[in-house]
Amino acid sequence: MTIRPRRSALYMPGSNARALEKARTLPVDVVIFDLEDAVAPSAKAVARAQVVAALQAGGYGSREIVVRVNASNTEWGHDDLMAMAEARPDAVLLPKVGTPGDIMRAAKDLRDAGAPESLRIWAMMETPIAILNADSIVRTAADPTSRLSALVMGTNDLAKDTLGRLTKGRATMLPYLAICVAAARAYGVDILDGVFGDLEDGSGLRAECEQGRDLGMDGKTLIHPSQIQSANEAFGPSSEEIAWSRKVIAAFAQPGAQNAGVIALDGKMIERLHEQVAQRTIAIADALGHKGV
Repeated sequence: MTIRPRRSALYMPGSNARALEKARTLPVDVVIFDLEDAVAPSAKAVARAQVVAALQAGGYGSREIVVRVNASNTEWGHDDLMAMAEARPDAVLLPKVGTPGDIMRAAKDLRDAGAPESLRIWAMMETPIAILNADSIVRTAADPTSRLSALVMGTNDLAKDTLGRLTKGRATMLPYLAICVAAARAYGVDILDGVFGDLEDGSGLRAECEQGRDLGMDGKTLIHPSQIQSANEAFGPSSEEIAWSRKVIAAFAQPGAQNAGVIALDGKMIERLHEQVAQRTIAIADALGHKGV
């Protein structure tokens, strides 16, 4: 089982040259160079050129590099996508996805531009229509030509468009988050939680990371490097989880248990589904070098 950890995904403005450089040193799993919300209209072209130059220079190590382009219906969207087809980040993040056609059109444009198959598409789920169409949007992942491999929740935009309040505990967001988690798991794509905006509230960030993990998210999008550790800790397996997972796997490998559906381990009834969870935990741990954080 090969899994790429996506515990922490940090947005960094494409217009900020210092941020592009700093990203090479941060302990983050994913860097999202932003050409959309974080960049003023007057700086769009400069930001695109800087991101392309940074990608060509490389030096980001094992970090996954994703570029959030502008929407296709803007004056910058097509040029952003064409530039990424040539610059070849790991993925492009499409904003304001609302229908399956948004995914398939972007995939076709990338293919026509000669982008390698390794260049994936991530989709922002940030509008009411995206939530209503979540099943059909994510179903495109069943078609290899769609390139779709991850969803990113845009909770701030969802709150704006639904007129909901982002209160402590995110009660207004939970139905939307759960719908998208179910869609992601149904079609085998990853899903990242939305951002937490209060940089002074460390305990609130940790609680929201734990909530996202409990919901089944793979990681969290972030707006500041100070948030990386909390996301890495919440979404990465702890040493206790790793040890227990190894114990579960070893127990099912014992003679007499290899064909068993259920076994007893340390006073608990363990099913094959627990072994599958354990295998995934170990795959993540292995990808992280057997570290919990």
